[in-house]
Amino acid sequence: MPPRLRSLVLVSLLVVFITALLPNAAWAVGFQAVSPDELKMTSEPKAPGAPALILFREVDRDDRGQTAHEDVYFRIKILTEEGRKYADIEIPFFKEEGNVVNLHARTIEPDGTIVNFSGKAFDKMTVKARGVKYMAKTFTLPDVQVGSILEYYYTTDLSEKFIFNSRWILSNELFTKNAKFSLKPYTSSYVPVSVRWTWNLLPPGAAQPAEAPDHVINLQVSDVPAFQREDYMPPENELKSRVDFIYSDEGFEKDPDKYWRKLGKKRNEQLESFVGKRKAMEQAAAEIVSPGDSPEVKLQKIYARVQQIRNTSYELQKSEQELKRDKEKDPGNVEAIWKKQYGNGAELTWLFLALARAAGFEASGMWLADRSNYFFIPQTMDGRRLDANVVVVKLNDKDVFFDPGAAFTPFGMLPWMETAVRGLKLDKDGGTWVETSLPTSADSGIQRKAELKLTETGDLEGKLTVTYTGLEAAQRRVEERLADDTQRKKLLEDEVRWAIPAACEVELTNQPDWKSSSSLVAEYTLKIPGWASAAGRRALLPVGLFGAPEKHLFDHADRVHPIYFEFPFQRADDVSIDLPLGWEITTVPEQQKLDAKAITYVLEAKNNKGTLHLNRVLNVDVLLLPTKNYATLRKIFQVVRTGDEEQVILQPGGTTASN
Repeated sequence: MPPRLRSLVLVSLLVVFITALLPNAAWAVGFQAVSPDELKMTSEPKAPGAPALILFREVDRDDRGQTAHEDVYFRIKILTEEGRKYADIEIPFFKEEGNVVNLHARTIEPDGTIVNFSGKAFDKMTVKARGVKYMAKTFTLPDVQVGSILEYYYTTDLSEKFIFNSRWILSNELFTKNAKFSLKPYTSSYVPVSVRWTWNLLPPGAAQPAEAPDHVINLQVSDVPAFQREDYMPPENELKSRVDFIYSDEGFEKDPDKYWRKLGKKRNEQLESFVGKRKAMEQAAAEIVSPGDSPEVKLQKIYARVQQIRNTSYELQKSEQELKRDKEKDPGNVEAIWKKQYGNGAELTWLFLALARAAGFEASGMWLADRSNYFFIPQTMDGRRLDANVVVVKLNDKDVFFDPGAAFTPFGMLPWMETAVRGLKLDKDGGTWVETSLPTSADSGIQRKAELKLTETGDLEGKLTVTYTGLEAAQRRVEERLADDTQRKKLLEDEVRWAIPAACEVELTNQPDWKSSSSLVAEYTLKIPGWASAAGRRALLPVGLFGAPEKHLFDHADRVHPIYFEFPFQRADDVSIDLPLGWEITTVPEQQKLDAKAITYVLEAKNNKGTLHLNRVLNVDVLLLPTKNYATLRKIFQVVRTGDEEQVILQPGGTTASN
């Protein structure tokens, strides 16, 4: 997820300067007395086979005062050898949100002996799926055995003068026997702020979160199932048991239509104030486009020019001290952005809107909820979920969506998390709900073209060109934007190794273009030892040269969660293999062709006068499938695997291919 979107998710749009310091509550949870029953425990009937479980967990959030903080306590029982891995503790946090302090930990051995943690916790950068980066406090508890109990607690101090999103995540990767949660919501006699809460998938039998007479919101739960992660599943926020808190300084509207109309008017006023520099933008647009340009060319030039401007959302995060030294003030409007020639991603997208209007286009701003963290439901009436901005331009009588503030995104496309989602297209009356477009599989793909030779010993050698297009290229550029040439080279070479279901030698030979939003092209030398194997007087050559990613995809018989692809994609392989002198192709497999509408697969092998030509295309044009369709999806990919395992039969010349 691009960093500008992540920061918008983390920090509420409501920023309150707190003028009165309220006393912070003292730490409410410390180490608990050792329970003989917990020490003797060897299993949990409600979580059979679990390597470990959470005996008790407590989360106490206090949003009062100038600095909000959250106190967290864990008590974990180790049940098996595998469970000993939970002695390696990782506490995630976002640096711009706050810091982890007051860390205490200990191990209680099976005989009741207590070993306090006296080491040091280290900060490390952790990379989640698809490039989302966060910091983590990491440490290892000592003397952990099967039967041990692990305890630790800590405080997360949040940044001053902000109200961050409060939330309780009830689900954990371990089964939880008991847990308590509390929130002391922000209150102030200076700024009227209200709070309400929504919940998702509360455990069976759990009461709804309730506010006590002292205005503290509480929840107690028991027997929370372990959260199971699966490949290609929807965002965890959609699947986990959770409670989300929503702050507002304007009271709460019960009617969703009235709520969004009011919010739309407010955001439209803010937007028009930011982009309302018509004269300056007309002068800027005149520097970018020519009168004779077609409408599409004009828009392409404006888009490219905005993407050339320094985008601070994709730079290394600066500390608060660095920001103060740089004195980078809020620009306030698009004219200031144009003069400075830098801005964050959201500001650059609004600059594109202003320039498009100045060039004569009908264009509107739009706020939407990206689908990397949540699936948006307007009925929740949480304006913070509209956390990404795009521009809607009327081009050739069609609405086209643009987000040049999302670095490396090609013209006419959006980042994957902004596709196929509802958003509020702004106007003076409050806006209208519009769904963004979804690209086809052909728009975002990995095309591999290989020109290889088969040696008499069965090795494949030659050149390989891999072209990443559309969202495939954009995603890699975002993830590797801060990497050096060595790291990027390793990434590209590793991707080839992962695609080939055999040991191989790969060497990147060109310098790919990592800075543009066009296709990303990588060239290699490639050697696969022993790809053709001996079978008596014949040799067998598998046709699925790049089929490893699908080799074990969806091979589990059961599925817990729906299937979720981030965006439609294509995998297209064009492979030519020259045979050694005197070798012949005796048999090629029949063409494999599968048309399941949303997923298609074609594999064709041809004998072209001593050269074997392999053509393989897999198209996936689906985003979300319910669990009930998993069996069908699994059969589709079984067909793909079966096709990839087909073999060409060769007749060697004077020598026989070796294994």
